[in-house]
Amino acid sequence: MSATNNAGPVPKGGDAAPAIARVPFDAPWAWLAAGWRDLTAAPQISLVYGAVFAGIAWLFLLALALSSALPLILPLAGGFLLLGPVLAVGLYEISRRRERGEATSWADITAAIRENGSRLAFFGVALLLLFIFWMRVAFLLFMLFFGAAATYPTAESLIPTLLFTWHGLGLAVVGTAVGALFALVTYAISAISVPMLLDRHVDVVTAMIQSVQAVRTNPEAMLLWAALILGIVVLGCLTLFVGLAVAFPLIGHASWHAYRELTGGR
Repeated sequence: MSATNNAGPVPKGGDAAPAIARVPFDAPWAWLAAGWRDLTAAPQISLVYGAVFAGIAWLFLLALALSSALPLILPLAGGFLLLGPVLAVGLYEISRRRERGEATSWADITAAIRENGSRLAFFGVALLLLFIFWMRVAFLLFMLFFGAAATYPTAESLIPTLLFTWHGLGLAVVGTAVGALFALVTYAISAISVPMLLDRHVDVVTAMIQSVQAVRTNPEAMLLWAALILGIVVLGCLTLFVGLAVAFPLIGHASWHAYRELTGGR
């Protein structure tokens, strides 16, 4: 395993940014396996995390159904995933402590969040602003293809409208392309940022730069990792969000191991 020679900038009073290592194409499978071991080693906290995440997804769905805005579920789901790396910080702490042979309690997670709260909050705000911007773009695209005075399709007519009308098909194609661009940017800046902020005293900008560098250095492995994340989340959603109770902590724990290998295990 090789790593770049440039260790990156050293924040004042902080740690050096870690060098990014090259990893095998199939490394994400090992990350998932390690994540599963962490989940089964600390199922009480991990599954509570997953249940809360699944519950939030249900609340989103219920709110959309009550407001007759179910067509917004796709952009909202994409935006919801934008915040996933910050929401998973407790899972990273479990994996970090297990790596050291230490048990984890809710008090330990609270202490870790408190210790790194300002930087985690700053990164969370950055993701939240990106989420808000994505929602604004999604609304603009809807008005562009359906008209400013149009109402949202009903749940029953959503799929036929998107697939069998010109304006619906246009929205589906353009919306998917724009959404993919947002997803790519978000994935690049957040792939290893939050675990790094939890593990090292680096600033948010440095963490994002190193995350982008990890994606650029390992495009094949990181593309596979993105596909696996998407597939696991989709499977969780197809179970009416029940599967997210396992999918979310699995991805969270595995993401810690992705960070560790991508930074050379240092």
